[in-house]
Amino acid sequence: MKNILSILLPGRADNSIHGSKIPFYFLILVAVIGIVRSCIHIFSTDGGAGSIAGMNLNGDGAGEIIFSFALWGSAQLVYALLQWVVILRYRSLVPLMWGIQLLEILGRMLVGWIKPVTFSHTPPGVYGNYIYLVLSFLMLSLSLWSGMRSMKKEQINSKDVIA
Repeated sequence: MKNILSILLPGRADNSIHGSKIPFYFLILVAVIGIVRSCIHIFSTDGGAGSIAGMNLNGDGAGEIIFSFALWGSAQLVYALLQWVVILRYRSLVPLMWGIQLLEILGRMLVGWIKPVTFSHTPPGVYGNYIYLVLSFLMLSLSLWSGMRSMKKEQINSKDVIA
């Protein structure tokens, strides 16, 4: 457990990758998608609520729904920018970002289960949530597994240097 925590929360955050680089490259992809997705929610006239999600925006409260989608887009933008900070400067925090991504997806799915919404068609986010869930789990697992292997190798090499 101590090794897992030291991988998720390293004593010093730096630009080194301990373990596989695959989670790093997938984080770049997710960050690009995050920027695009957030900009759609912020700048699209309906925030994507009607045109993408298929929500009925003809009744009272349509402006509030559009506003909520734009707010969600601004939160997504902040999260994507944080991912870019990790990608560009603090790569040792890539496993932590995958852990946060996993929690965010699970939270989003829980909210959808607790507060279901009726759509005119299945929004792409429904499928995207499952893809992100699996991807986040796999990338977090790979980060932790390969990070622990890397730590063990470093420990063995440091013992060889001392001996």
